[in-house]
Amino acid sequence: MTTPHSDADPRRGRCVDALAVLSFVLLAFWVTARLWVNPANGVRDNRTDQAQFEWMMAHGARVVTDFAYPFTSDRMNVPDVVNLMANTSVLSMSLPLSPVTVWFGPRWSFLIFLTLGLAATGVAWYFLLSRVVVGARGPAWLGAGFCAFAPAMVSHANAHPNIVSQFVVPLIVWRTLRLARPGRWLRNGVLLGLVIVWQAFLNLEILLMTAIGLGVVVLALALGRPALRSAARPFAAGLAVAAAVAGALLAYPLYVQFAGPGAYSGLSTLIRGYSTDLAAYLAWSRESVAGDARGSEPLVKNATEENAFFGWPLVVLVVALVWWLRRNAVVLGLAAVGVVFGLFSLGREIRFDGHGTGVPGPWAALENLPVLHSVVPTRWSLALTPIIGVLLALGADRARRLAHRHPAARGQIRFATGTVLAMALLPILPTPLPATRLDPTPAFVTSGAWRPWVAGGRSIVTLPLPDTTYAVPLRWSAETRLEMPLARGYFLYPDTRPGADRVALFTAPPRPTSSFFETVRRTDAVPPITPEDRVAAVDDLRHWRAGAVVLDPRLRTAESLRRAMTELTGITPTRVGGLWLWDVRPLVD
Repeated sequence: MTTPHSDADPRRGRCVDALAVLSFVLLAFWVTARLWVNPANGVRDNRTDQAQFEWMMAHGARVVTDFAYPFTSDRMNVPDVVNLMANTSVLSMSLPLSPVTVWFGPRWSFLIFLTLGLAATGVAWYFLLSRVVVGARGPAWLGAGFCAFAPAMVSHANAHPNIVSQFVVPLIVWRTLRLARPGRWLRNGVLLGLVIVWQAFLNLEILLMTAIGLGVVVLALALGRPALRSAARPFAAGLAVAAAVAGALLAYPLYVQFAGPGAYSGLSTLIRGYSTDLAAYLAWSRESVAGDARGSEPLVKNATEENAFFGWPLVVLVVALVWWLRRNAVVLGLAAVGVVFGLFSLGREIRFDGHGTGVPGPWAALENLPVLHSVVPTRWSLALTPIIGVLLALGADRARRLAHRHPAARGQIRFATGTVLAMALLPILPTPLPATRLDPTPAFVTSGAWRPWVAGGRSIVTLPLPDTTYAVPLRWSAETRLEMPLARGYFLYPDTRPGADRVALFTAPPRPTSSFFETVRRTDAVPPITPEDRVAAVDDLRHWRAGAVVLDPRLRTAESLRRAMTELTGITPTRVGGLWLWDVRPLVD
C-alpha cells in the first residue's frame, strides 16, 4: 500500500472530502429516487424480497422493544420457527434502525437501509482508498464510486440492502492492514474482530468472499514486498486475537445457524445452478445507461442478480490496467483473486449467451463442500466489483503521477486518461431503480381487526399462502410489528421430506392444503375436491393453529381461491376490513 498524499492545503482537502461524501449521498438518492418520490411505491423487480426485508426490520425493532429472542422467530411459519441466522436477519442494521421502524414503519426503515447502504459503501471505500491505498482523492473517488454504484450493486439494490451495504468491507480491509503495525497487536486484533462480527450480522456471504480475497492479497504482499515480512509476528498475533474475539462473539449465533431449529444443509441444486453467463461480463446491465432488459434477460436469472455486466470496454481496460501495473504486488494479488472469483462464478457448467457449453466449471468440484454449498455461484462475480474499483483507483493514481513527472505531456496524459475512463464508465452509469405502486395494506391489518382471531396462540392463514411469489402477507405482519403471526411464509427452511437431506426450501415443506391452493393459484381453476381433501384441510388448519383464513379480493385469482376455500371447508366467508375472511375456529377446535 502507498503513503497517503499530503495536501498543500488541508482546508481544501477537507472540502474535497465533503464534496465526495455529498456525491455518494446524491448518487444513492438518484438510484432510489422513485421510491423516495412516492412512499407508496415499492421495488418493481423484487417485491417479494422487499416484503421479507421489511419483515426483518420489524423483527429487529421487536428485539429492541419487546426483548424478543434475536436468532429465531415464531411470528412466521406457525407453529414452527424460522431460523433467522440461516436467513437474512440483518440484525446489525435492523437493531440501530429500530426507532425508524417503530415511529415511521418498516417500509421507511427498509428504504433508509437501502439508500444509506449505497452511500455509506461509497464513503467507506473513498476514505480507505484516499488514506491507505492510493493517497489521492481524485482516484480514490473514482474507485469508490465504482465500488458502490457498479452495475452489480445497482442490480442488487432491487431489494437486497444487505448486499449493497458493503461499507464494513473497507473497514475489514483497513483493520487487517493495520495488524502489520508493531506495538498494538492486541488493540488492532480486537478492532478487527469487532468489525468482522458487524459484517457477520449483515451478510455472511460477503464476509466469506472478503476473507478469501484479503487472504490472497496479503499473501501477494508478503511475497512481493520482502520488507513487509518483518511485520509477520505482530500481524499473526493480531490475527489470532481477531479470530478469538470474532469466534467468541459468533460461536452461539453460528451454532444456532448450523445446528439450531430450522437449520438447513445447503441450498437446493436449482439455486446452486445460478451461475454467471460468460457473455454477461461483456454485456450491459438493464439498470445502466447503455443497457436494457431485452439485452440482459437471456443472460441472467432475474433483475437482482446481474452480478457481472461490466461491458466490454471496461473489461478491456481492466486487462490493460493489470498489465500496465503488473509490477505492483497488490495488483497481482487482486488479479489473482479476480481470476479465481470469475471462474467460480461460472458455476458447475460454463454457459455462453444463454446456452450451456457442456464444459464443467471449477465450481463443480467445490459446490458440495460445507459452507460453500450455501453460496450462490453467480455471487462470486459480484465480488469482482471492489476488485475492479481498487484497480481503477490504482490506475488513475498511476496516470496522475505520470502527468506530474512529465509536465510537458501533462495535457495529453490527462486527455487520454479521461477519454479511456469515459469510454469504459459512461455506458454503465446507473439509472434509477424501476418502481411500482404497492397495494395499500387492508384495513383488516391496519385497524387491528385481526386481533380476536390470533388470541390463544392462533395464526392468520392467507390465501395464497405466502412463498417466493407472494410475500405480501409478510408486509402486513411487519406493519403490525409482527404481532400478527402467519402460517408459512417466505424464508429459507430445511426440506424435511424423506430423501431431501434437509436442503433449503424458500418456504416450509409443502402440506396437502398448501399444494392444493398453489394449484388453484397457478391454474385459476378449482380442481375436484374429495373427502380426503377436506380431512387434510382440517388437519393442516389445526397444524397451523389457524384462527382465520383471509383472502385479498384484489388478487387476479381471488375468485377461484374464494370458491376453493368455501367448497373445501363448507364455511361461507364474510368481508372484514377489505378482505374475505373464513372464521375457522369452530372447525379446528
